[in-house]
Amino acid sequence: MPLQVPPAPAPALRSVLTALGSPTAVREARTPSLRAAQGPATPELPLPVHVLDRITAKGVSATRLAGWRFLIRCGDRAVAAAETMLTPDGWAFSHFFEGPYVSSTERALRQAEAMPQAYQPRLLSVPGLYMLTLWLHGDCAADGSEGHPAATDLLVPLAPAPPGIAAHRPLRVAELLPVLTHRATPLPLLGSPA
Repeated sequence: MPLQVPPAPAPALRSVLTALGSPTAVREARTPSLRAAQGPATPELPLPVHVLDRITAKGVSATRLAGWRFLIRCGDRAVAAAETMLTPDGWAFSHFFEGPYVSSTERALRQAEAMPQAYQPRLLSVPGLYMLTLWLHGDCAADGSEGHPAATDLLVPLAPAPPGIAAHRPLRVAELLPVLTHRATPLPLLGSPA
């Protein structure tokens, strides 16, 4: 089923297009693939990036929209990504980057396209575990900038995933959340009361 990619805010897209059109921004980016790219570079597949700030025993306690990420495509593959952030003046370009999450995101999106159910793709970052997942939200008509993961939504951990969590294995939020909760909960210090 095709993914229902939420529309990015127009100012976020404009800020990325402006950065791509700026030789200074591209040249100073620490992305050799983008600097060496032959042909036009185009931003595609805008994904809202949500951050999971805390996980409690009862589930997700707080997520917030941190920005929008665009895969930057040259030819038939993504060579980098561009991130935008919300500032007091609106959406602004933040930075270009490359690395394993770019190809891992592309792979997870192809995987999701082959699923029988339609989903709205988003990214969910779990900073406490140095983890990024493709969040496949079941409500395709939802506003991509809002909401929390539903128990039936799928999370696809991107590579590199934390030890003990399989990359590219889709899991329902209800299945993965207990693992994340256990991993993110700090253990009591020896000798301290439990």
